[in-house]
Amino acid sequence: MTLMRSATEAHEELVLEHSAHNYHPLPVVVAEGAGAWVTDVEGRRYLDCLAGYSALNFGHRHPDLVAAAHRQLDRLTLTSRAFGNDQLGPFCAELAELIGKQRVLPMNTGVEAVESALKVARKWGYEVKGVPQDRARIIVAAGGFHGRTISVVGFSTDPDARGGFGPFTPGFDVVPYGDRDALAAAVTPDTVAVLLEPVQGEAGVIVPPAGYLAAVRAICDASRVLFVADEVQSGLGRTGHVLATRGAGTDADVYVLGKALGGGILPLSAVVADDEVLGVLQPGQHGSTFGGNPLACAVGRAVVGLLTDQGPGGVLAAAGRLGAVLGDRLAGLVGHGVVAVRRAGLWAGVDVDPRLGAGRAVSEAMARRGVLVKDTHGSTVRLSPPLVVTEDEIRFAVDALAGALADLAES
Repeated sequence: MTLMRSATEAHEELVLEHSAHNYHPLPVVVAEGAGAWVTDVEGRRYLDCLAGYSALNFGHRHPDLVAAAHRQLDRLTLTSRAFGNDQLGPFCAELAELIGKQRVLPMNTGVEAVESALKVARKWGYEVKGVPQDRARIIVAAGGFHGRTISVVGFSTDPDARGGFGPFTPGFDVVPYGDRDALAAAVTPDTVAVLLEPVQGEAGVIVPPAGYLAAVRAICDASRVLFVADEVQSGLGRTGHVLATRGAGTDADVYVLGKALGGGILPLSAVVADDEVLGVLQPGQHGSTFGGNPLACAVGRAVVGLLTDQGPGGVLAAAGRLGAVLGDRLAGLVGHGVVAVRRAGLWAGVDVDPRLGAGRAVSEAMARRGVLVKDTHGSTVRLSPPLVVTEDEIRFAVDALAGALADLAES
């Protein structure tokens, strides 16, 4: 007798046969989403506690963002930067005002913005700081994640990201994350920038020691070095602040934004800095066909609008309030299948007792209970629900984690 395949199995078979195997997704095939919830091809509903690695900070199909996209789709989607469009200028002005800098370089993906920031930092080093040509060096942190281009994986400390892709771009010095003394010792006259995540996301929501980011700022100031903050995951509300760096009480020279900037609708990223830094770029020296396209800019403007509301009813306040609920609930699991919890706003890294299983097994068990999360680095799982989640939904998510741990303990 031939058993009929489910819709999920049929889709997974197509992916395995025709898609490059660069991902190992959970056995869930999503067909619809609204707010913090998604529905798969079988009609099962899940609470999305990954939120596209923070690309969906405002949930699936946020009405303000969808409306902005629809309005722009009916008018204009792309011109390339060979011509102007009526959304680019307002987007750059509004984002610059939100971030408190003078200039915006719009790009598409997060890693494209990181690469752009690296290029700008080197050019600034030669033209403004006076570093001899082709000697610029950039300090980065071990455990960091900035994307997967050749340059970026070249200074990654993740063997899976690096393996098989060399030779790599020179000019990067890796220091331990959170170690201010090691950072200070790595600075040389040729150092032009320090690139860091204010909270390391892919590493498992690693929060630096108190005062570390302020120390980075002081070290950069002392040696005339640019502080470049990669806020692709941590920025735009995830930690309860527009910028996690600012939430820690300090400021960077250059901010790299992405993911949530496109509202979960399309790719949009940006490098944001003052004139002294981004002013080094001249026509023909850097570009992108889709960077700054009117459709992305229209959605980005709507995202900025959501973040401009910094009152008690806005998404930033919600992230702070709901993050505290998440932290309190997770703390109750420590010693009961959970070894440690780290949290920054509505974002948590949970280290599961490895005797119960790897993070993948925990993620699969939670999916069976109706909650989507993703593992990272062995027995760690991350929770980053949309900022529109409710307290009851957070309780549901943590209860699902507790249930998943109990399931694994019994198996």
